[in-house]
Amino acid sequence: MLPGVYIAYKKNGTAYYRASITYHGKHISLGSFDTEEKANLAYCEASELLQDTSVSFEDAFSLPTILSFGKVISLLNFRDNLIYFKNPIYLRNNYFIYYISRRDELKFDIDDLFYYSSHKIMRRQGHLFVSDYGMQVNILSRYGIKNYAVAGRDYYFANEDATDYRYSNIIVVNKYYGVTRIATSGEECYKVQIHINGNYMVGIYHKEEEAAIAYNKAADLAKKYGISKNFQTNYLEHYSPREYAEIYSQTKISEKYIQYLEQNVQSPGF
Repeated sequence: MLPGVYIAYKKNGTAYYRASITYHGKHISLGSFDTEEKANLAYCEASELLQDTSVSFEDAFSLPTILSFGKVISLLNFRDNLIYFKNPIYLRNNYFIYYISRRDELKFDIDDLFYYSSHKIMRRQGHLFVSDYGMQVNILSRYGIKNYAVAGRDYYFANEDATDYRYSNIIVVNKYYGVTRIATSGEECYKVQIHINGNYMVGIYHKEEEAAIAYNKAADLAKKYGISKNFQTNYLEHYSPREYAEIYSQTKISEKYIQYLEQNVQSPGF
């Protein structure tokens, strides 16, 4: 067999060829190919990338190669930073870049390196997510941002770079379910709405935590009146059960919302 190549067989007996290379004691798989020559070419190209320092990182974006772009990034990072990641990660000073494709890159804090070195990021319909224990998890959840959140309303990027996911760059505005920060007469307040066949106003509150509790109370009332919907619940970790119960009991809910519940109790469709 040619260097860096070994033969393997599919379940139906068809042969294919796997390429691999060893660098600094690390055995690296380069992929599977339908011919021995292609697998050897992958090995030769990987060897050149690892040994030839004249090939710069920037060259990777226009390099004609049989290797996948992600594999090229992993190899160059190994060469330049002496650490190998199976995911397409390149280390920078105090941060790293994750390459989804040649034209799609994301910046992260070093604190997230362990997580993203073992979780592949995918983009689907504009959403970024990873597979975690068999579930699709939106990467925004790592910042306390809810799935329904809207960029520019519920959170924003401080430097206006929507590819920069470093913690200092992501500013969370609305972190609780059903709560939106607003300004009325120059004063900052929090509007609470709940979705039941449309959005219904629960109230406007001066404190964000009170607004979060108001949403919980509105959801509890909906369940009490027979509306069978799986409402999300706001969790306020800084309050003891007693403190939470006291605020809960004192928090007022819109009379119009209560009237709506009374009129629709056990109505068809709920």
